[in-house]
Amino acid sequence: MLIDAHIHIEQYKESAIPALLEEADHVIAVSMNLPSCEKTLKLSKTFAKIKAAFGFHPEQALPSAEEEEALFTWIRQHAHDMVAIGEVGLPYYLKQEKAIDDRPYVALLERFIMLAKDLHKPVVLHAVYEDAAIACDLLEKHHVTKAHFHWFKGDDKVIERMISNGYFISVTPDCTYEAEIQQLIKKYPIELMMVETDGPWPFEGPFNNKRTSPWMMDHSIEVIASIKGITTQEAACIITRNTTIFYNL
Repeated sequence: MLIDAHIHIEQYKESAIPALLEEADHVIAVSMNLPSCEKTLKLSKTFAKIKAAFGFHPEQALPSAEEEEALFTWIRQHAHDMVAIGEVGLPYYLKQEKAIDDRPYVALLERFIMLAKDLHKPVVLHAVYEDAAIACDLLEKHHVTKAHFHWFKGDDKVIERMISNGYFISVTPDCTYEAEIQQLIKKYPIELMMVETDGPWPFEGPFNNKRTSPWMMDHSIEVIASIKGITTQEAACIITRNTTIFYNL
């Protein structure tokens, strides 16, 4: 039984959640905004396998000043109910669609990183390619070392920097058909690796037209084990231990 290190559990129909949880030891349930945080909290109180993370997904319009303050106040009030700050980060894909000023997003991310440090919680990051370097700058500036870059993609320079700093990544089921992710697995130490689904985000290849669910992580483990030259059982044990320790489960 693997731990899904990144899933948007509140986006599934509540009636489907018990069956999903039968496929995982635990799930790290990240949040999109304040209503999402509130729903994730409620689910974590209902299902023991759900461990909540509270944050603001960067691939959307920024919150108003009032919404931002309400979110940060709420997170502080519920800090004892969460295992991490997340998902937070920078709007890489939004910037591919339209020209935006990302400086306010950087400022918001910095505030979340400072909050994570203040609350002694890990931070779950949505930061890929050139955005990952900005995230590293902020983490280093505030001496935050417990960072998890989910579904990470980036160049060799930032990969080396992240490894040197001891930052974790998590691998999605697209590793079964994406050469870029397979190359990342080759480069990144398994001791700094987790697996995730990012459900309900859909996948292609062998998962085409299938609902994203924790069972898909078994296929990710097989790919990781093959690339690293170890058994699937060894890979599963290492990655489960990594996730358990990182999130203090």
